Amino acid sequence: MKLYTHDENVPANTSFAHNTVGDVFDFIVCGAGSSGSVVAARLAENGNASVLLLEAGGDHKSETVLNPAQWPLNLGSSRDWGFVGQPTPGLDGRRLPLSMGKGLGGGSSINVMVWARGHKEDWNHFAAEAGDDAWGYQSILGYYRRIEIWQGAPDPTRRGVGGPAYVAQPTSPQAVAEALLNAASAIGIPLYNTTNGEMMEASGGASIAELRIREGKRETVFESYVDPLLSRPNLMVITEALVTRLIFDGKRVRGVEALIDGRRRQFMAHCETVLSLGAINTPKVLMQSGIGPENELQSHGIPVVQHLPGVGRNHQDHLAFGCTWAYRKPEAVGGSGCEANLYWKSDARLSQPDVLQCQLEFAVPSPLEAGLETPEHGWTMFNGLAQPKSRGRLRLSGPDINDPVLIEPNSLSEPEDMAAALAAVELCRELGNSDGFRPLVTGETAPGQRDRSGMIDFIRRSAVTYWHQSCTAKMGRDNMSVVDNELKVYGIDGLRIADSSIMPRITTGNTMAPCVVIGERAAVLIRNTHGLIAVSEPLAQSI
Repeated sequence: MKLYTHDENVPANTSFAHNTVGDVFDFIVCGAGSSGSVVAARLAENGNASVLLLEAGGDHKSETVLNPAQWPLNLGSSRDWGFVGQPTPGLDGRRLPLSMGKGLGGGSSINVMVWARGHKEDWNHFAAEAGDDAWGYQSILGYYRRIEIWQGAPDPTRRGVGGPAYVAQPTSPQAVAEALLNAASAIGIPLYNTTNGEMMEASGGASIAELRIREGKRETVFESYVDPLLSRPNLMVITEALVTRLIFDGKRVRGVEALIDGRRRQFMAHCETVLSLGAINTPKVLMQSGIGPENELQSHGIPVVQHLPGVGRNHQDHLAFGCTWAYRKPEAVGGSGCEANLYWKSDARLSQPDVLQCQLEFAVPSPLEAGLETPEHGWTMFNGLAQPKSRGRLRLSGPDINDPVLIEPNSLSEPEDMAAALAAVELCRELGNSDGFRPLVTGETAPGQRDRSGMIDFIRRSAVTYWHQSCTAKMGRDNMSVVDNELKVYGIDGLRIADSSIMPRITTGNTMAPCVVIGERAAVLIRNTHGLIAVSEPLAQSI
């Protein structure tokens, strides 16, 4: 166990009362990722409420976290939960590695740092599913204005400048990023000055990426929100604390049990408990605590507290198919290695982009099953599905915390996804083989020219994940919904969920920014319920 403070020389906060059942707080937030960090900070900043933030991983001070270019080194490390999917027929029986951040900052401590808000139609879909306009795009713009310290051209309608989250574009993008924009423009794809302005309201476009890099270093969501509050006596952060189950009084959650230093400890909440453990561990804790599909819980001997058949269902993720070109000579890599992105439609009749392309300024190896060689120097378009139609599920393998979740991604099971994947690869090859790239590359190394059958084979064997798992405890009003419009778990008091699992469907683009919004929205709802007055929040009244 580590009681975490901003300054290691400052004694950790030990002022909270201890009793026979454990430590007591007003609020308990489980998970210090891109949503949980926001919830904990917004509840603690008032000063009148005691807040406990529990995190299963460690701190966020490693060079592999701080250095933007070293993010790939975190994959498969102790900072990664290291989930692996079950064999998937749509991927020729392959098992996808499904990385997820473990440690202060969660995914924001190991990701590529791309800030992508989600498309206007994503948020309007959230509002329709929840029956609540507060989740709609116009309302969400208010949250983003409050969140950001935007470093680009002023846009008072869409951008914020006084928030906690630093967002900026690379000052001098590499030549390969500029080449992508030129290639996109040449085939009629509109260019935008920023990803998160008009581009997220349109049919698609290309732009220089927006990143969470300040003065050459990664800035995690934990750093932006929680670090400034760590000296406060009403906030306690405990790392290496694995939440194992919820503690109930009837159908009211009273707190949580966590495994710390090999011992099980209980923490109690006077007001509410918030699960922000991510799209795999949130449904796992729910199910192992007795909230979920009753048949599955009963098969593992878990007493049913609340039958909710949607827990663990509706699993979604962005798939990517790496198209790669070899450089003529070694080229520099800027920032995190991702300095340009593109969203487009595979079918003009769609209401929003369904193709997602993030350009990586280095060559990404294809899975071994693809049988493709990777050039020593090159670039890869992480090119894939922004709005997949396939839906997976999670299943328990047992009732105990050490029993792994069985993740069935069900990738490429719907024919619409293969059609969109073929269109995405065709678009990518058209861009990468255009005149604008010829001064930089010698040629395409993956997938190369193939017939339709060969391209389908490439897609199935090369598909990897963007690590954007979501939607496994969705918000909505049908019988498969897990939380309502206020993120309260149906049938349970004192419990909310705030992380990517509540998304009814996955957002367009990288999911970090939407997770910050979910955390902000949860904090507003909780504060309103308990009469906590917001401080230092100039835009609070507008949302």
